[in-house]
Amino acid sequence: MIMVCQRLLKNTKISGITLFPFIILRKAEDLQNKVLINHEKIHLRQQLELFVIFFYLWYVMEYYYWFFRLGNRYLAYKSISFEREAYAKEEDPDYLASRKMWSFRKYMDT
Repeated sequence: MIMVCQRLLKNTKISGITLFPFIILRKAEDLQNKVLINHEKIHLRQQLELFVIFFYLWYVMEYYYWFFRLGNRYLAYKSISFEREAYAKEEDPDYLASRKMWSFRKYMDT
């Protein structure tokens, strides 16, 4: 389900966030942004693969690993394997149809 919740993301730079089973968008016009929606749908699939809770635990641990290694919040976020997969494949509308399970592992880098 896709929701627009301007209050939740109002004071952030976040355009969209996936909190299973919801995709939450900051702006109503982003409902037409196919790249953003596909990016968030990739996160939905990742969350399902890891039974949701393990996705969030892994996401946070990986974020802090990269943050302490790189010393930069934005670079840490962009280095998370889940984000790397989603950004790499967000412009491919057919990606989820052919995506293999645990594909985010290809984007893990140390």
